[in-house]
This record gives sequence, C-alpha cells and structure tokens, in this order.
Amino acid sequence: MTRTVLPTPTSAPLRSRDEEEIRSLIRAQFDSLNWTPDRDGDWLRFETGFIPAAQLFAAKRPAGPQSAHDFTVRLKGLRDDGVLKEFSEKGIGCAVHVFGSVAMAAAGCEMIENGASVTRDVSLFLLVKNPEGWRIAAQAWDVVEDIPSAFASAGMPIACTMSSTDRVDTP
Repeated sequence: MTRTVLPTPTSAPLRSRDEEEIRSLIRAQFDSLNWTPDRDGDWLRFETGFIPAAQLFAAKRPAGPQSAHDFTVRLKGLRDDGVLKEFSEKGIGCAVHVFGSVAMAAAGCEMIENGASVTRDVSLFLLVKNPEGWRIAAQAWDVVEDIPSAFASAGMPIACTMSSTDRVDTP
C-alpha cells in the first residue's frame, strides 16, 4: 500500500515562529491572571488575546460558554468581594500544532488561590491567525492531578516549558 503524504502549507521556519508566537500568547494569558490585594490582574491584556466572539469553557460542568470579558468580570468580582484576594497562575508546559492559519495548543497551568489552595489544569486552545497575529478563538479547561501525566495519558508529549525557568519532567 502506498501512502500519500501531503505537503504542509507552512514551512518549518514559519511554523516555528508561529509556534513561538502562540506560546508567547498563552504565557501572556497566564501572566495576566495574577493579582494581589495591592496589584490588579492585567484584564485588558487577557481579553485582547481573544478574538471578539471567542468562547471560554471552564472546568465546571455542565459546560457553558462565556466570553473573555464575562470571565474577567467574574474574576474581578471575586477579587473585589474578597473571595479571591490573591491569585497566581503559572504555565507549566505546552504542546502546539500549527496547520497554516489555524492551530491548536494544550497548556498545563498551576494556580494558587489566596496563597494556599493549589489547583492544576490543562487548557485546550483553538487559535486563528489574523493580520495582527495569533488570537484565541476558543479555550476549554479541566482540573487535573498531575500535568505531565495528563499530557502523557492523552498521548501528547509536553513540547515546551512555558518559561525558561520552568522544568517539566515527563513520565
């Protein structure tokens, strides 16, 4: 049997630049959702990473869509009401796949709420490349116990760490 392999529409150097731009966008998303009682999150930076009609689906089930703006309004409310006085989010690892002007990415994240409660999740991103660059069209996430194990069980090696100081050991 002969197998036909179609050429990819994106050359390797361009794909690499696209992948890095997507990683940077995801890092910015995680970085913007960090706040303390004295410093607000970077809500505008978070929202501008999405196309205007993007939908987010949180881990809560049954799943329901929300806009990036509605998501930030909810987080601001939790902060302002004192429920979530301090929040930090750190990217742990990611895998990015580019197909021309569309891409998908999976990224692990560790969150610390009010300096104590630690939660880990994996977000899946659907991205589109517009004239101004890559933007998120949809994001969904779910809570996991262990990020490298979650990637491994899905058959996805963690292809990068989210910053030069993060280290991820894959099983």
